[in-house]
Amino acid sequence: MKKLLFILPVALIILTACPRKKDSLPDNIASMPKIIDTSYEYSKDIYLWYNQLPASINNSSYSDPNKLMEYIRGYSFEPEFNRDVDRWSFAMKQSEWNKVSQGIAGDFGLGVFFMSANDLRVKSVEKLSPAGVAGIKRGWKIIKINDRTSITTSEADINYIVNALFNSTTVRITFQKHDGTNSNEYSLNALEYKEQSIYLDTVYNENAGKVGYMVYNSFLGDSAYTVDGFRRVFDKFATQGIGHLIVDLRYNSGGYVWMQQLLGDYIVNNTGNGKISMIELFNNKYASRFNDTAFFNKKGTLNLNKVYFIVTKGTASASELLINGLKPFMNVQLIGSKTEGKAVGFFPIDVADWYIFPVSFRTVNNNSEGNYFDGLIPSGNALGVADGLDKDWGDKNENMLNKTLAAINNNGVFAYTPGSNTISRSVYFDGINTRLKNPSKFSGAIERRGSMKHFNR
Repeated sequence: MKKLLFILPVALIILTACPRKKDSLPDNIASMPKIIDTSYEYSKDIYLWYNQLPASINNSSYSDPNKLMEYIRGYSFEPEFNRDVDRWSFAMKQSEWNKVSQGIAGDFGLGVFFMSANDLRVKSVEKLSPAGVAGIKRGWKIIKINDRTSITTSEADINYIVNALFNSTTVRITFQKHDGTNSNEYSLNALEYKEQSIYLDTVYNENAGKVGYMVYNSFLGDSAYTVDGFRRVFDKFATQGIGHLIVDLRYNSGGYVWMQQLLGDYIVNNTGNGKISMIELFNNKYASRFNDTAFFNKKGTLNLNKVYFIVTKGTASASELLINGLKPFMNVQLIGSKTEGKAVGFFPIDVADWYIFPVSFRTVNNNSEGNYFDGLIPSGNALGVADGLDKDWGDKNENMLNKTLAAINNNGVFAYTPGSNTISRSVYFDGINTRLKNPSKFSGAIERRGSMKHFNR
């Protein structure tokens, strides 16, 4: 079975439309009240926690379907957690989603993050974006935006940064480079470009042997690029004879299920070949029709017993699905902070010119392990390794990579004390940094099975 994975500020799973009760749909859903009504009717049918939803709503209370999806999140009570767990159900205009799902962006191509109250860094750069083409690098410190040199975590500065970097079509930025020198002013214009999700792949020669390292940022976008990219990277790793593997998913918030399945097929060892990678579980209305099981189909020649994943709060949905699926068959070591906790998925349901994404299923692995709504958590001293935002991808002195390589050279043992890590102060700014997300970026797990164009009871 081919699958796609989750995506949006956190993580999702998408199918391509659920079964639909056509005779219950209004003939004309062009008006917003009818769009809201129809969206709610679908939600009462396919939502994983449909039986917790009120029988009816006041459609005038919601300005658009996304506001409605935010409302239904409050009816996702899970006894195990003693709280509502859905943080992801959402809606998006079809025109927007069509671009997002294909990995087409129209911005500057910069991600930013505070290391400290007065230290705003470039955390990521899309290769084909205006910033990437200009040569801007991850880890550069932003010292001036347009004519503003006040770049702190104050409310006024945060608002200015967000508007300048994510809500504008032009911007001028001056940076401090890795060597401490200041750059010339970069003038950027927002342009459309294709995202390239494999940020880096390389091999390090360590005391413990050869280590393959791959930075993978999204399970969305160009399918041909992804298929060719995975084949190229893992052929390279096999040819060079790596004995250890690090997969960096620190900012990967999800995407298509089939893409994570394909990556898992390359990573899994021979023990897991043909075994269950994931099971999708729908509500009791659709369990018999749509519950589905995916299996590993081993690709490539790597046959490792252990894999290291670098993770953060930004690791979600399809990324978590990949990790959870591999755990029964490999020694899976997480490094960083706990992940987002999106153990559920959805698929696009078309309503007029919108797609709605009510959470529609949960996932478990071969050991029936799932429901990780509190996130997947690194163990021991691997928990608390902070993002080295002052270094570029692949720099062996970058904090998370450095600590992972050190552990590999120490027989997999993380021997340092997280509290002594000078970069660990960045964790105190998690709340602020969540506001520095590009609102156009999607995160989640998306399932897309063509047979589910409409769902009918």
